[in-house]
Amino acid sequence: MTIAVLSEVAAGAEDLSIWPASTELLPHGGLAVGGVSLAEVADRFDTPAYVLDEGEVRGRCRTYLDAFPEADVLYAAKAFLSRAMVRWVREEGLGLDVCSAGELELAVTAGFPPERIVLHGNAKSPRDLEAALRLGVGRIVIDGPSEIARIAAAVGPHGHQKVMVRVVPGVSAGGHDKIRTGTDDQKFGLSLTDGGAQHAITRILSQPQLELTGLHCHIGSQITDVKPYLVALRRMVGLMARIRDAHGTVLPELDMGGGHGIAYRPGEPALDLTALARRLRAELIEGCAAARLTVPRLAVEPGRAVVGPAGVALYRVLAVKHTGEKVFVAVDGGMSDNPRPALYGVRYAPRLIGRRSTAGPRTATVVGRHCEAGDILAADVELPGDIRPGDLLAVPVAGAYQLSMASGYNLVGRPAVIAVHEGSARVLVRRETLEDFRSRDIGA
Repeated sequence: MTIAVLSEVAAGAEDLSIWPASTELLPHGGLAVGGVSLAEVADRFDTPAYVLDEGEVRGRCRTYLDAFPEADVLYAAKAFLSRAMVRWVREEGLGLDVCSAGELELAVTAGFPPERIVLHGNAKSPRDLEAALRLGVGRIVIDGPSEIARIAAAVGPHGHQKVMVRVVPGVSAGGHDKIRTGTDDQKFGLSLTDGGAQHAITRILSQPQLELTGLHCHIGSQITDVKPYLVALRRMVGLMARIRDAHGTVLPELDMGGGHGIAYRPGEPALDLTALARRLRAELIEGCAAARLTVPRLAVEPGRAVVGPAGVALYRVLAVKHTGEKVFVAVDGGMSDNPRPALYGVRYAPRLIGRRSTAGPRTATVVGRHCEAGDILAADVELPGDIRPGDLLAVPVAGAYQLSMASGYNLVGRPAVIAVHEGSARVLVRRETLEDFRSRDIGA
């Protein structure tokens, strides 16, 4: 479709800084992403809906490969996964990290090479391990001591499986307590400080059917500072040197996880990817030289930083309520399609689209339709003072950890995912319907 774009795009450039690079201002207050009007997407596919810019996803994959030319870049599927996403990631040359048999089987059945997949998880089910071994997953990351015997038994005396060990390096980093995973007071990994990691490594090396290829750590999510990664890397290199000294084994791989932070609102900090790549590589080379270690192959696992900024959530306003000095703008979605504000206090920057308002701004809170006082999508944001039922709101940076964490609360149904690219729009994931709920409920 052909879209008339405003010539004064530069006037709104600051407002669009967190939107996909393809975003364009349209006449009458509209926005286009991937060459498609968001208002037209809402009219054609209904709301709530997620819009995913294919070009932005692919561009961010390439940015990572350019920044880490001598490393493996694995897309973290938990951020968002669909068959189309699998294809984009595969075609752009990334690997994949998954956390369940469901993610693994979807990826493999969509054509992703299993040898380029890493399986994570602090509590892997028998089905997870069975699928990993049956499909030939490239690496299994051992998260706890009980997994060693379980995996060895499942592999069998004549089998072979490459594994890594998730190490807790004792580094606190991340945007919220609930997403900090580098310290000993949470459920993931094996501790460096209490010797748990070292003991597990000794046990793995005694299992001939398990090949320990390297160490893994993931210190948290939504991290915007390079320094915690450097501290964690030093500790991992130190452990690799101790493994070499104790066992004569030089591990060839080091996976530093992901958690790379992005901006959700204009002016917020984001992780400097170029600086991260440069400083990680320099620290790795220097640390290995000091320890007289062969430099291992580095791996990183971005998820949010690849798909988050490529997504836009679309909502229709259902009601506007003035309660004292507060203005509540209720939309047709909520915590069932985005639980992150309720879980982590995440703040978004919604924008009125589809019409141009001449009213002055007013502070409002965008709330969902669910039966929870905590069902808030965006607290204390600036919206036009004449916001009204029927208006469209677009929320940028909505590609990660929204649909993947969506629920069936109130049987509202999860939204559709619409891909936009070069002026066309298509459904990637259809909207969940009442018939879906009825068909699953087989009791009498």
